[in-house]
Amino acid sequence: MTAALTVADLDVRYGPVHAVRSVSFELAAGSVLGLVGESGSGKSTTARAVVGLAPSTGTIRIGDQDASSAGGRAARQARRRVQMIFQDSRSSLDPRFTVGQCVAEGLAAGDRARTGDRVRELLELVSLDPALVRSRPGQLSGGQRQRVAIARALAARPDVLIADEVTASLDVSVQAVVLNLLRRLQADLGLSMLFISHNLAVVRYMCDDMAVMFNGRVVEQGPVGDVIARTEHPYTRSLLAAVPEVGQHRLLSDAAIEASAASSPAPGPGCDYRLRCPVGPAVDPEREICVTTDPGPGSADRVHGAVCHFAAARLSPLPDPVPAARR
Repeated sequence: MTAALTVADLDVRYGPVHAVRSVSFELAAGSVLGLVGESGSGKSTTARAVVGLAPSTGTIRIGDQDASSAGGRAARQARRRVQMIFQDSRSSLDPRFTVGQCVAEGLAAGDRARTGDRVRELLELVSLDPALVRSRPGQLSGGQRQRVAIARALAARPDVLIADEVTASLDVSVQAVVLNLLRRLQADLGLSMLFISHNLAVVRYMCDDMAVMFNGRVVEQGPVGDVIARTEHPYTRSLLAAVPEVGQHRLLSDAAIEASAASSPAPGPGCDYRLRCPVGPAVDPEREICVTTDPGPGSADRVHGAVCHFAAARLSPLPDPVPAARR
């Protein structure tokens, strides 16, 4: 079966800044892929490149259509099959528009003859009262605005939905409502979804597969349960260590504190993570290969595609601090 979204060797540069480096992944049709990593790791830039909002090189395929050639008519048509929900619904919705106008601007061509009915259907689909159709975004709560943004994205009848940190600006109780809504919509509509988050617990709840990004590249990927239970990259392990457990007195372990407080990625030809790595040359001087050689070229032959010279020596398993996998 053709993947819903295929990204291969994706690069994004802003002048001298190499924001995304040789990123490759596949989103299986009808599944949810989590793209996870700390702020600045390249997650949102990758998503923006997929929908054509960031200049890029490499291959982007939506189903069997090539969406790589910037500005081409075929690429623009292919990208119409992908819709993105942004983190900040306040800025993504035009404050001058009514709710009905916000949703209607995303309508597929075949639905424009029945705009009013279709807008009401979409509002009901995201559990909003159709009576809000004449309200403006500024009159709604944050959770309501985010549901309007979801309705607008669904209006285009996309094959792929990209959710970029969609709950990051919401209260915890509202986050649960929006996450459960997305799960229901994904299951009911058979959507393929690229779900971007820095929260491992949320990714475990929402996703079938996951790809971990650090310094603009994917450093580990695979099925969510397997990556979490048998972590192979030390950076993924530091993210897992930062997930709070019930009854913990400290929200972060020593390893997570060290990782979050450490310096930026290491310069030079070796591993980007070596200055922060708890199993690298900083603690084992014999692992000089981490300083001299980029671990990326051999990653395709490693389990989880881990960008780590020592990925084959699985790290000891962590206790599972996150909710049970999707069922």
